[in-house]
Amino acid sequence: MESQWNEREAEDYINKYAAMGHSSDLALRLYTSHLLGRERDLVIHGGGNTSMKASLKDVFHKEIEGIWIKGSGHDLKDIGPKGMVPLFLPHLLSLRELDDIEDEVMISEQKRAMQDPSYPVNPSVELLAHAFIPKTFIDHTHSSAILSLTNQPNGFELCSRVFGDRVAIVPYVRPGFKLARLCMDEYKKDPNIEGIILLRHGIFTFGDTAKESYDRMIDLVSVAQEALLSSTKKAPLFSATPKALGETDRSKILAWLRGGLKKDRSESSKYWVLETRSSTKYLEYAAREDIHIISQKGPTTPDHILWTKGMPLVLPAPGNFVRDDYKQVIEKKLLEYRKTYQSYFERHNARLEKKKIPLDPEPRIVIIEGIGVIAIGETAKKAKIAADIYETSIDSLTAADKYGQFTSITEKEAFEFEYWSLEQAKLGKKTLPPFAGRVCVVTGGAGVIGKATGEIFKEAGAEVVLLDVDKEALSSVASGMGASYYACDVTSQKQIDEVFTKISLEFGGMDILISNAGRAQPGAVGDLSNETLRGEFELNFFSHQMVSKAALKIFRHQGVGGQILYNISKQAVNPGPEFGAYGLPKAATLFLMRQYALDHGGDGIRANGVNADRVRSGLLTDEMIEKRAASRGVATGEYMSGNLLKAEVRAKDVGQAFLHLAQSERTTGCCLSVDGGNIAAAMR
Repeated sequence: MESQWNEREAEDYINKYAAMGHSSDLALRLYTSHLLGRERDLVIHGGGNTSMKASLKDVFHKEIEGIWIKGSGHDLKDIGPKGMVPLFLPHLLSLRELDDIEDEVMISEQKRAMQDPSYPVNPSVELLAHAFIPKTFIDHTHSSAILSLTNQPNGFELCSRVFGDRVAIVPYVRPGFKLARLCMDEYKKDPNIEGIILLRHGIFTFGDTAKESYDRMIDLVSVAQEALLSSTKKAPLFSATPKALGETDRSKILAWLRGGLKKDRSESSKYWVLETRSSTKYLEYAAREDIHIISQKGPTTPDHILWTKGMPLVLPAPGNFVRDDYKQVIEKKLLEYRKTYQSYFERHNARLEKKKIPLDPEPRIVIIEGIGVIAIGETAKKAKIAADIYETSIDSLTAADKYGQFTSITEKEAFEFEYWSLEQAKLGKKTLPPFAGRVCVVTGGAGVIGKATGEIFKEAGAEVVLLDVDKEALSSVASGMGASYYACDVTSQKQIDEVFTKISLEFGGMDILISNAGRAQPGAVGDLSNETLRGEFELNFFSHQMVSKAALKIFRHQGVGGQILYNISKQAVNPGPEFGAYGLPKAATLFLMRQYALDHGGDGIRANGVNADRVRSGLLTDEMIEKRAASRGVATGEYMSGNLLKAEVRAKDVGQAFLHLAQSERTTGCCLSVDGGNIAAAMR
């Protein structure tokens, strides 16, 4: 590992933060934190922590020795001054006189030491270790290379041989007061050490300057990497030539897995998002002959348990031809995993005086030969974090196994960490948004209504995928809301099938289809050519049928229901003059919605529609509004608000109607009017 320190960059940091009123020490503390945070082999997704000791002023403007430490939940790669929590050091150091302290009391005392107790960020749980080691700058990472050495049956001896007297080595102890005391005692024995190795946990380095502490981290990790490269142990054998299954088979298996995780059709039960990694590294890992052994050895560092659980689920290889009965294999293995997790919980919970409440028993990592590694999360972001973390686990685990024999913390220690209240706080106690974990696909996503609908579902917590034929506009709209997108001509069954397969590969499946794409071709119906009318039916009717069929296929694989929502338009029931090319296929789409509700309700699939009128969009342009208003002899404003409420209908009103229907668990075959009140277009 090479140092990324750059003198010019360091000077730029000093100047940048000086302009904000911060010291050069804090600027360089942030700089080296960012350098560490960019190294995936050191820290990932909020892992690791850094600190700096510097004087602080109390309420009397008196300078007191203090410490700045990374706030819990912040990421080193982009942490700013507000992410570093300032605390008064004397009170923290007074805790050294205690023999032990309960975690909750420790947290209370740490808050008492904060310069501002109302500061919105809590200090890292490793605070006392940073406070008790009397060095100005301290860095802590979960280096993959370090873990590969420490996670060995003879980890202490290995690290002693590799690092010599440059470091102290402490046994695994859960972060907190006891670990801080251990580190302090080891430093007292030899103040000349450059760092402390924490067996099965990570490494601390320290120095008088930010650069010195950072350089020591890079150097010691490099020493570990060189030691690992010296291994002559043979590479693992593969059960088959590692290669990926075809996209169709992979998407089918992912949908089966995602449906098996949800367990039932109830929309109140949890939805899950899958993140699949199928590059060569993951395919080779999944195809190892010993995958059922090496993958079950436990986490490389306890911090990973919160995201990946202690053990992944390894599914049997599906073979070259994926049979439909593989779905039953998945369901059986998921049930076995849940029972195993429940037994693990009950076994360790029984010995506690203060009983714990069990977490969900679902796996977070699934390994399948021919697919690779699948991470599972309540949201796409959480699934990605789990996948990234497990990637570092693979690197560390395989390197450790090649060097010697990988060992992890004990099951008891894993349980204590997984159910440790201080670590649970890292995941947050916020209630998930109502549509968390649901995958919502919107056709016509680059249009005004599609955009508004996507934004509303995104705000509700859904993973939104926008489809549109206009790739440039689609990219702009999707990036603006943080949605996924695929260019797709929804009049092409081939393109639809390809895109829906890619959606399954991206998320594991889908839950809601909002069939919104459409266009309006004005003209008296008797004057329309057959070709024109057929073309309008292709987009305004047949596209709805084609995307519905593609969604239905995924819903059936998942086996837990689904929703199809159609943008129907008031033209379906209250036709306007010279709008037959739009109204006729929309009328057919109304009955298409009802037919899906009738034919597929038994599968838990709900079909509903929105009957909107006079919404400014790509269909109803300013030019068209002027023409329609002129044909009625009214002003454009009067035309747009020509309803019972005398209020113009907005695109977001249509999006809210879609959201309402999506939330209505016992509603199907319904067409909801969003027109400000139009009795002539009333459905009943």
